[in-house]
Amino acid sequence: MIEVTRLNGQHLVLNGDQIERIEANPDTLISLSSGRKLMVLESVDELIEKLIAYRRRLLLSPEIVAVEREYEQEALPMLV
Repeated sequence: MIEVTRLNGQHLVLNGDQIERIEANPDTLISLSSGRKLMVLESVDELIEKLIAYRRRLLLSPEIVAVEREYEQEALPMLV
């Protein structure tokens, strides 16, 4: 699942497997396999990164994911 933000600021969580296409013209438009389309604030590059992270979580073992999340939690205060 990936979190996206609609143009009105509302947060929405999508199943990454349902995303069929992402376009930028200039707003980012996500087309789902159901035929539904969503305009979001995230850029195409941001969505690609979120999808890569989503796929990685699906493919990696739970132990590796736990270590990655712990690392991200520790690194987060350094970014603020």
